[in-house]
Amino acid sequence: MLLRKIVLPALLTVLLAAAGSVTAAAQDAAPQPNSVGTPPARGGSAAALTGPSLALRQALSAACRQDETEFTKFLTTRNAQTFSTLTQGARVALMKRFVLLNEPGKPSLVAGAAGRPTVRCETPVGAAELQIGGADVDDNLALLPVEIRDATDTVGENVLRVKMGLVREHGEWKLISVGLVLLDLPSLAMEWDAAEIESTEKIAIESLRTIADAVEKYRRTYTRLPESLANLAAPAKGAPTVEAAGLLDPDLAAGSRSGYNFRYVLASNSTLGAPAKYALAATPQVYGRTGKRSFLTEGDGVIHGADRQGGVGTVSDPKVESLKTQ
Repeated sequence: MLLRKIVLPALLTVLLAAAGSVTAAAQDAAPQPNSVGTPPARGGSAAALTGPSLALRQALSAACRQDETEFTKFLTTRNAQTFSTLTQGARVALMKRFVLLNEPGKPSLVAGAAGRPTVRCETPVGAAELQIGGADVDDNLALLPVEIRDATDTVGENVLRVKMGLVREHGEWKLISVGLVLLDLPSLAMEWDAAEIESTEKIAIESLRTIADAVEKYRRTYTRLPESLANLAAPAKGAPTVEAAGLLDPDLAAGSRSGYNFRYVLASNSTLGAPAKYALAATPQVYGRTGKRSFLTEGDGVIHGADRQGGVGTVSDPKVESLKTQ
């Protein structure tokens, strides 16, 4: 679905933040076009593109496909290095913002107004058209106006206009700015990580609550605690059983979700009946990237959480919140 209601400030907020100055890395006499596959022309004969116009068209086509490998070719060396270290979600989110589409699409080159080259990005749920204007080139820097619209918007009711900047590095044109704001991924990586950590930690807490609810439902149904999270998964076929109670989604039953790993341990057993206690722990899969805090509950209705450098939490950690089981 095309993000028609997104305005330029929102785009820049997600994509970029103001950063330091940029130095052109190379002084090559003549730039060579980036060697990325050319989408087929449609709707008329579009003029052959060269230099920064060709590079921008190819970058937008790669963003349309959500092709990380090709998109990386249009980032400066510094930005490409950081892009490769971002989480997949952050990499995809960045590419989405260049075409304002949520789903990966199929790009094609069409002739826009006055014969201007236009990248049309077709997805199963919508299409966008990105018209590229003439390049304003000054030595190793180039600015190109781009108009982004829903493909069904024939009267220009909701057109997003922005200038995209490119810099010539080692003879090839690379993305460097949107509007007046620099595309400086190293300076943004920490901000993106912090935002993602906040989100994944919330999901981890919610997931612990979900697992605890499932454990208690299992206890009430089978008068015992499950041996493992796998006992809470859905059965391959037929009705739920003690071995597969159908109480958790496949990812949680397998012990992972949204950058966190989940461990379930029987803490004690009773010789008179069902195991009496259990512990649930959540730890970040990549400490400092998918999360910082570790979380623990021992089935007493309280979640504890603290920064354990990726290790398992303890009940001495601060209380995060109380669990409310059904």
